[in-house]
Amino acid sequence: MNPKERLFKVLKKENVDRPPCICPGGMMNMIIEDVMDIEGVTWPEAHLNPKMMADLTQGMYKNKAFENFGVPFCMTVEAEGMGATVYMGTKNTEPRVTEYPIMSSEEYKKLTNINVNEGRAKVVVDAIKILKERNEDVPIIANLTGPVSLASSLLEPMIFFKEIRKKPEMIHELMNLVTDNLIVFGKAQLEAGADILTISDPSGTGEILGAKNFNEFAVPYLNRIIDELKEYANGGTIIHICGRLKSIYKELNSLHSDAISFDSITSVKQVIENVSNKAIMGNVSTFALENSDTESLKTMCDSCLKNGVDIISPACGIGVRTKLDNIQVLLECTKNYSR
Repeated sequence: MNPKERLFKVLKKENVDRPPCICPGGMMNMIIEDVMDIEGVTWPEAHLNPKMMADLTQGMYKNKAFENFGVPFCMTVEAEGMGATVYMGTKNTEPRVTEYPIMSSEEYKKLTNINVNEGRAKVVVDAIKILKERNEDVPIIANLTGPVSLASSLLEPMIFFKEIRKKPEMIHELMNLVTDNLIVFGKAQLEAGADILTISDPSGTGEILGAKNFNEFAVPYLNRIIDELKEYANGGTIIHICGRLKSIYKELNSLHSDAISFDSITSVKQVIENVSNKAIMGNVSTFALENSDTESLKTMCDSCLKNGVDIISPACGIGVRTKLDNIQVLLECTKNYSR
């Protein structure tokens, strides 16, 4: 069973020989310095060049880190495309928003629409086209920043969350515009050849929003993206939510994705007990991957597998300084595991 077949089957809740080991990309970055050095391709240049972007994500697969390709390597492509100012980072720091294009949700009409034929959105689309030509057996994951996280990258987060209470109608207008743009960018990635769609919404957590606001300001927009794009995502769809999920277990069941991915702070057993009809993905600690020894990581990985995860993955992507040896433990552990 090749990596693409295995991941496709897991997302359809079908039987497989073993769990896949993946890291989607996007907010859940999958690139490390070690592989930059091996492949001779580095950040920030790879954020701006489709071939370099493709080479880096393929390098992670070639060096036995993960069983997928995934682009981009940050969560700022959409924000930049809609008018935010972005600092491109360094070899070992990710791009970040440095200036918000609007000061209130009432200014949402000032935002520009993402043009998939220019800028970094085009780089991502072109990188996927390159990857599609290289290896048919490895799943290509398209990545979107979640709607709450994108909205709070266009408007200062404290203002955004304050206006959820004070100007909910305007926030909904902003969220609808953001969602429209995410659908356009997601469709372009999938039509370019990506197999699977991952939406990562770190700011759209129940810890920040609470169950009521999560249900009102996150779920409908996440579901609209999934509903619009699932026909293009042949392999399936994944949603990643950060933070503790205990307060929103009920709401997670209403998400339309095939899989749910979550933070290491959340119990795998509790998610399995409370969330049905979804593949469970995660949740080896990102911090531990960077800072623990290989034996400790084997124990963590084994624990995740024994607790019932369907897909092994770093909980929230990986730090760029994480050692390749540490990441390889996940794949080795998964390959040696049998239920």
